[in-house]
Amino acid sequence: MSAVLSPSLVSSPAAPPLLDVRDLVVRFDAMTGGFDVVRHVSFSLEAGRTLCLVGESGSGKSMTALALLRLIPPPGRIAGGSVLLAGEDLATLGEAEMRRIRGGRVGMIFQEPMTSLNPVLRVGDQAAEPLIWHWKLPRRQALERVEDLFRQVGIPAPRARLREYPHQLSGGMRQRVMIAMALACEPAVLLADEPTTALDVTIQGQILALLKRLSAERGLGLVLITHDLGVVAETADEVCVMYAGGIVERASAADLFARPLHPYTEGLMRCAPALDDPGKSDATENGTPRVRLDAIPGAPPSADALPEGCPFRPRCRSAHERCLDPPPDVTIQGGRGPRRVRCWLHAPSA
Repeated sequence: MSAVLSPSLVSSPAAPPLLDVRDLVVRFDAMTGGFDVVRHVSFSLEAGRTLCLVGESGSGKSMTALALLRLIPPPGRIAGGSVLLAGEDLATLGEAEMRRIRGGRVGMIFQEPMTSLNPVLRVGDQAAEPLIWHWKLPRRQALERVEDLFRQVGIPAPRARLREYPHQLSGGMRQRVMIAMALACEPAVLLADEPTTALDVTIQGQILALLKRLSAERGLGLVLITHDLGVVAETADEVCVMYAGGIVERASAADLFARPLHPYTEGLMRCAPALDDPGKSDATENGTPRVRLDAIPGAPPSADALPEGCPFRPRCRSAHERCLDPPPDVTIQGGRGPRRVRCWLHAPSA
């Protein structure tokens, strides 16, 4: 494998990607000055593919997704970069134009369905709202389509469910309602922010399988946001590892799990439970496996107080003097294709 310096963490595909995020910066203005919570993030997504954004809480994953739809809470704003959807820069559109994009060309599954759904409206009416707004369908016709969508996402007795309220549904059923709502207007891109949070393992597997199947059948691009490496391994075609608001490593899922390059990625994998790894588990008195997790020391830095040089330097086992300088963007050739990493450990020798 060979390494070369690269100006970007994103490769140049042969054909224009469905979604192309270039050098995205999200800044929050404050009395003491501004600070960036998303720092020069770049990635691309092709139709029918799944890209996972993975990292600890506070790494900038959800804020990146909100920026794509221009839903950043004030006083945040997009301070730089572009978000190209089929060549159209969403970062430059007015609010009226963005309303046509949200729920239309780009669907969003939010993290917690119980708080995302209105508790006093029937789920059928809520799922029909995008169809009434974007497609101008009459309510009756919209509900007929929602019934079919409920059937497609595996909701039993879909006609009866149309008249139920969120509190009458299980967590898995509410999440399926959110998926149906996000898919109602046949978007080109689907953003899913921790779609399996608080669900049991069986329901989580069903939801992930459903998202992958719908992505393959409809040819839509799926951006999946998670902190769970098990979810990444099960669903991702490509992975972007985020830390302190930036992407520190990008690779195909197969290459990433076969050989993580960034020390932060390695740390995340050491933290993941591995019951089948004798080196990471003991037996308790009753013979039940007990897992020893190798946690990353310390905590992620605050966006307004990043350390000098590499943001991961204070927590990195491999930190050295060069890490006091900003890390280079390095392209690694080999494996299933070019991969990118921001780390001095992989920089070409001077």
